[in-house]
Amino acid sequence: SHDQILRYEEIERLVRIATNLDVNHVRITGGEPLVRLGVPELVAAIASVPGIEEVSLTTNGILLEEFARPLAEAGLKRINVSLDTLNVEKFSAHTRGGSLSAVLRGMEAAQREGLAPIKVNVVALRSFNDDEVLDFARKTLDDGWHVRFIEIMPFGEAVRWFAEGYLPATEIREMIETNLGELLPQKVIGSGPARYWRLAGAEGTIGFISPISYGYCSSCNRLRLTADGRLIPCLAAEDEIDVRTALRNGATDDELTALFRTAIERKPMAQCF
Repeated sequence: SHDQILRYEEIERLVRIATNLDVNHVRITGGEPLVRLGVPELVAAIASVPGIEEVSLTTNGILLEEFARPLAEAGLKRINVSLDTLNVEKFSAHTRGGSLSAVLRGMEAAQREGLAPIKVNVVALRSFNDDEVLDFARKTLDDGWHVRFIEIMPFGEAVRWFAEGYLPATEIREMIETNLGELLPQKVIGSGPARYWRLAGAEGTIGFISPISYGYCSSCNRLRLTADGRLIPCLAAEDEIDVRTALRNGATDDELTALFRTAIERKPMAQCF
């Protein structure tokens, strides 16, 4: 129910507490974050917390054209767009009627507002979009996109199609190099798990997030706070810490900090899927 969802002031308080444990970057994700009312206000609140250096947001891009300016004005620094196909019909079917052109306009609007570099996240799936790998790679040459190919992980809804859908990053890289030329290694952008490469002459980069073929659990420095107030140390581990109940039962900052510490201590050092 609506009561179970954290209010923005509760999220802001938890962010303040997290900064005591050296958290300095907040990414707002979903679902689709832009469907929730008042997201620019949430961005502004988080961006104003001392110690927070960057607020970014991951979106499907469908509402981005409308929100690019208010988000930038609120203090958002960067946008990631989840986009698994460049085919208009496939996109519409995959997003239940979404408009690919709206996403592309949204990306242009975000670029104009300085929310750059925009990273395009592509979950690579065999027999869904493996025939579009080269189209996405060419976007780094033609339009300066920063494209990241993400290996599907076998949990949640993805378990059903993992066996036939899993496409390793090594195979994607081979496909690109065979057809478009050598990928030149780049220094890491940002604090995430992606490794980056560039085609000769490309303005954009090609990144690989490879949790299966190139595990990065030992260097993962992230915690997830769900909309209903659970701290999740690792997406793949069935482990969560309820902070909402403590928050609403009058927990002190020290007590909430202890819950964050517990979550950090429970982060696995190796793959759990």
